[in-house]
Amino acid sequence: MSQYIDFLDNPIYDTEPGSIDEGEKWWVERQEALERAGYMLRPRFRPGWEPSWSGRSKLFIDFEDGVSLRYRLGMDATRITDGKQVMLKRLPYREGPYELQINKLFSTEPLFTHPRNHCVQLLSVIELPNDPPIIVHPLLRPFYNPRLQTYGEFVSFFSQICEGVQFMHENNVAHRDCTFGNIMLDPSNMYPQSFHPADIERSKDFRRKAKYHSRTRRPTRYLLIDFGLSRRYDPANGPPLEKPIHGGDKTPPEHKDMNTPCNPFPTDVYYLGNLVRENYIQKCKGFEFMEPLVTDMVQDDPMKRPTMEEVVTRFSEIRGKLSTWKLRSRITRKNELWPVTVWRSISHWRRTVGYVLGGKAAIPDPK
Repeated sequence: MSQYIDFLDNPIYDTEPGSIDEGEKWWVERQEALERAGYMLRPRFRPGWEPSWSGRSKLFIDFEDGVSLRYRLGMDATRITDGKQVMLKRLPYREGPYELQINKLFSTEPLFTHPRNHCVQLLSVIELPNDPPIIVHPLLRPFYNPRLQTYGEFVSFFSQICEGVQFMHENNVAHRDCTFGNIMLDPSNMYPQSFHPADIERSKDFRRKAKYHSRTRRPTRYLLIDFGLSRRYDPANGPPLEKPIHGGDKTPPEHKDMNTPCNPFPTDVYYLGNLVRENYIQKCKGFEFMEPLVTDMVQDDPMKRPTMEEVVTRFSEIRGKLSTWKLRSRITRKNELWPVTVWRSISHWRRTVGYVLGGKAAIPDPK
């Protein structure tokens, strides 16, 4: 176990640029077992791999097999039976049992097909001797890449994620880390030709930039991932009180004293409110309509924050008051130079005319 943790926190890199490091070797050593389980890794991670850039003048980063893993716990793969791109994740020893439990809960009926379930689907669990379980998910993208272009696209995003966390709460599960890095989008509609899993700006074959459609043209579904810190509670025992656990957002006021137990459900509300505050209200123009709700969601006193049910209700009222013009308007960053704003606005409204004529909704709905 100590060796497992050591090369996660302190990866040892070989001296040759682009070579396999210690974290990647873990996957290379298990490639044949994973292939027998039905999943093929990229050439870089197969035994006997020889770098394709050897003897050539280009840098290793220009080659598909020169791209290393961005996250040592995760590995992209192809499902052999149908060619589907997937992500493999080896579960940490400490949080793994909880993550597997929550994944299974929301990936089986009656919860799996519920329209408000926005938890990533668990496709399979791979059990290898003397190793932690490896879970298999569909290949996803960060929700913010590419950027949300219109307020209507933001409304779709926030509506889906709020109903997703609300659905978890209704089933007595607190996510406990529903932060910026743990919200993804399903790329199947926006990226029909897919993309490279380790360099998501490149095409699947690594030869060009990945081509994609906007959210307005091809609506997408947003999903919650990473349930290692998530817990399911028994409502018969009353509101849960647990010592805080730091996730991606270290700013909740109730986490200043890590030894004082708190209710994790209001903290989920804070995480979503703070995500909007830090990434949209503070950085972009035109989000005044979100300020009253977000201010309540990030109150210092967790008991004064609205519940997720109240957040969903209030946001539904907010979105109902937004005009079509507002919803179709482009999200502009506060630090954007005015010549750039003018140029992008002209292009934006030209595209918008096409969306209107094509019957594309101002709030893209994947349903």
